[in-house]
Amino acid sequence: MTTTTSTSTTTSVSAIGGQRLKLVRRNFLSIVRYVILIVVAGVILIPIVYAVLGGFKSNGQLLGDPLALIPAPWVLSNYTDVVFGADAATFWREFANSLIIAVVAVGLTVGLASLAAFVFARMVFRGREIFYTLFTLGLLFPSAVAILPLYILVKQIGLSENLLGVALPQAAFGLPLTIIILRPFFRSIPVELEDAAKIDGCSTFGFFWRVLLPLARPALATVSVLAIVGTWNAFMLPLILLGGQDQWTLPLGVMNFSGLYVSDQARILAFTVCAIMPAIIFYGLAERQIVGGLTAGSVKG
Repeated sequence: MTTTTSTSTTTSVSAIGGQRLKLVRRNFLSIVRYVILIVVAGVILIPIVYAVLGGFKSNGQLLGDPLALIPAPWVLSNYTDVVFGADAATFWREFANSLIIAVVAVGLTVGLASLAAFVFARMVFRGREIFYTLFTLGLLFPSAVAILPLYILVKQIGLSENLLGVALPQAAFGLPLTIIILRPFFRSIPVELEDAAKIDGCSTFGFFWRVLLPLARPALATVSVLAIVGTWNAFMLPLILLGGQDQWTLPLGVMNFSGLYVSDQARILAFTVCAIMPAIIFYGLAERQIVGGLTAGSVKG
């Protein structure tokens, strides 16, 4: 009886010790994970914060104490000149060009990719996986390799030095990634829901338009943000395909602005921040939808 009690006590102590060890290990891994996340967030955010605050400094402050984060005093003229002052006409013209290209490219990318992803996800036909593989191979094809034939093609169809000549290739290069993201989400929608819609008299396209797209709103928001950021930051295609400065986008404008005001670092920082701010604002507004789009597929699956 004593031996049995001693054995059970030893077992209980060992179990408690194992649980404590697991708890300590779990806490340690959580701390390491949070430290890594904080370091990554710092690497991303510190340059952005430095650029934003640097736009509120004078050149003397930037050169005298470049490590100082808070401006003293605050100089508002750098931003007001970009948005409302001497540089406003150039900034807003380039902003409008970037916006037109982004709207056209993102609209075509999301619209065509949604249709293609629906076909690849919900329909069965011979060669489906082969065609899908061709789209995935598009991720391995860098746009810089296609610059020369793309320039010749755009010129032949009469879209050279035209904003549409940049928007169409941007949409084409955005299709592979968008289809790859949307297809698993579309496949996660239960087949019973589609059968019920057809019983109610809904056609295949009607199910896609009235049922699938509303359910896929988080995923559509995700691919829209990715497409907007990729299009907004594009540099090579606008540089090669666009004409004079009247057609330049904001990335080209930042390059030109840096050349014109090479000695005015504070104004360059202000112009750069204003150029990237629309994409950041759009991402902040769509953040909840993006998170839902990244997690909805796994939850439904």
